[in-house]
Amino acid sequence: MYKRSSLYMAMAAAISLPATAMASFFEDIEVNGFLKNETSIFLNDGQMTGEARSMLDNRHHDAGDVMKFENSARFFVNGYIGEEASWHLDLNIVCDSEGINSDYQCHESYTQNDWLRELYADFSLSDWNIRLGKQQVVWGTADGIKLLDIVNPTDYREIAQNAMEDSRIPIWMLNAERNIGETGNIQLIVSENRKNAIPGLNSDGDSGHPFIMKGVDSITGEVNGFLNVAPALTNVAASFNGAAMAGMFTGDINMAGLLPFAGMTVDGFNSSPVVYGFNCPPPGCDGTQTPVPFGPGVIVMNDITQNGLYPGDPNANNNITNQMDVTGPQVTQVSWDPINPSSAFEYMPNATFATFNSFTKVDFTAQGPVFSGAGSQYKVDDPDPERVNAGLRYRGSLDNGLNFGINYFYHYSANPEVNMSWHDAVTGEKLGVLYARGMQVGTDPDGNPIIMPNPGDIISANDVGNNAMTDPNATPTILLMNGAGQFYGAFDPTTGMPNANQNGVNMRMTETRSRVNSFGGSLDYGTQFGDLPVVLRAEFLYDKDERQPVIDKRLMGIGDLTNALVMEDSDRFSYVLGVDVTVLTNMLVSAQFIQQNNLDFVDDSRTCTTQTGRNYDCGRYTADFATVNMTNELNKGWEHKEFYSLFFSKPFGESQLGRWNNITMFEDGGGWWNRFDLEYSFTDEWIGSAELNLYWGDEDTAFGQFK
Repeated sequence: MYKRSSLYMAMAAAISLPATAMASFFEDIEVNGFLKNETSIFLNDGQMTGEARSMLDNRHHDAGDVMKFENSARFFVNGYIGEEASWHLDLNIVCDSEGINSDYQCHESYTQNDWLRELYADFSLSDWNIRLGKQQVVWGTADGIKLLDIVNPTDYREIAQNAMEDSRIPIWMLNAERNIGETGNIQLIVSENRKNAIPGLNSDGDSGHPFIMKGVDSITGEVNGFLNVAPALTNVAASFNGAAMAGMFTGDINMAGLLPFAGMTVDGFNSSPVVYGFNCPPPGCDGTQTPVPFGPGVIVMNDITQNGLYPGDPNANNNITNQMDVTGPQVTQVSWDPINPSSAFEYMPNATFATFNSFTKVDFTAQGPVFSGAGSQYKVDDPDPERVNAGLRYRGSLDNGLNFGINYFYHYSANPEVNMSWHDAVTGEKLGVLYARGMQVGTDPDGNPIIMPNPGDIISANDVGNNAMTDPNATPTILLMNGAGQFYGAFDPTTGMPNANQNGVNMRMTETRSRVNSFGGSLDYGTQFGDLPVVLRAEFLYDKDERQPVIDKRLMGIGDLTNALVMEDSDRFSYVLGVDVTVLTNMLVSAQFIQQNNLDFVDDSRTCTTQTGRNYDCGRYTADFATVNMTNELNKGWEHKEFYSLFFSKPFGESQLGRWNNITMFEDGGGWWNRFDLEYSFTDEWIGSAELNLYWGDEDTAFGQFK
């Protein structure tokens, strides 16, 4: 697919409103605010992740295209409640005419475009200072990255480009603080639970959004997302099931469909130099037809995948989703390389054709049998907001000037997790996935064994073998079964005949979130190195029972999508070490070292062999949530990942009315991000600002994917 680099620049201008409004109607109320326009443009042309609507779609933006045209009116209202309490309202009326859909254009609750940004009351209760309402709380102060700052969720519509106070999503909470002793302070937080806003992580997929991560694209993307790839793949399976029943591969009507093809794998078929078949007239072959060469297996596979069995076939993929590694519209413009996979079928070389039956159904109509594949749905199963998060933080100082803090937060993770499962399309029942060994039921006219799945010979996932050339356990057939013991598919594996159960199946993606225990701490110490004032600081965070994506390429290799891509528990320890130095004339220089450690990192190396002797990676490992995608061999994550940052900030101009800032961040793997911004106050009412964001480096890193 077409792809060239793209860089981003943002410009903004603001005009202040009157600082106070004091009239009889507004007595004891203060109002101030600003009007703001923020315009962002692309500096280079290119195609963004998730922008393509098909494998051959070359749509892209050009340098100079407007990415964002956002206008906002921000109002801050402060007032008193009696003599002992006050209240605050932050109202942000914002609209972006370039938003790719209604979620990104104007008001959207629990995003940075929530018009009701803050509303809270401050009052005292005994020795406690209470803030009750919709607000944000800052626990961490790291540059360009959030570590301890976990109380509020984050809107990632612009990744890390926005200021923290803008990308942080205010939520309703009780925030209580009191001083302890001469230097101590304790803070209690009880809040609703809300999730991070991540572009593309929804049923729509947000195609065209400039900051869709590859990892999200692999979930909901129109081309590479399994939400769309899985049903398209099962439609291809339906085409093959119909062809098998009509006798395209056997020369006679076959009432078992694909079930007798448990001995044929995807790689076995696609690697065949020539596939022979029968041109069957409706309603099917009758044993009198002569086999003819259809062509190389990979081309036959691509032809049926993209075009179906007849013009206008609703099961045809039409080069939309990433089923085959196509390079052009002709069926011959395709490659097959399961060793270096980049398309759905290349990831499933040891899947049997009998497996495909499980995802299909058939309706016998007056016009003949009609085969169809599975559906898919994206379901959000968030915990109720009333299931609160709770946190506690203590801050103190020592006589030597060391400031410290310790905190605990019991919360639902703000990062959604997505799990896949098969369900009955009618009842919604979750189905079990079984691995059936093959059994010989006869021989074909050439003396080759005919293999069908044996529902009575089931193996476990751990028993799946590695070598399809020598081990029958390496090519089990995937069967789906409900709680009543009924199997699914157009044909019943227990009878080898059309299935009485034709409910069909749906592949469901369920988004949810899990409870996490987070333990954190911070240190900072101010000192002098010669004439230079220096602050040394550190933040630490241990997350227990976070979740991580784990990929099992051996299970994926046999076509078991739902168990090949799972979420598992993961404990993590992360920290930031920083130093802040003021040099020259009020120039702040800040350097940071950041390390994220996955204490439950999975990395089980395995090599599997296909039916034709190709060796491919079939390991089980932790994937990189930000970048995992079919286009990068399902990118592996990091057990220990490091970031380095350098930040500069300096005032400039007459009376230092302006300020410029620059942060550069490098990540393990070769990804870079640089943000330069400046702001200048022309008058008391007019403020101008400009911002330049650059991304470069390896395109399979968190930053480099946006280059």
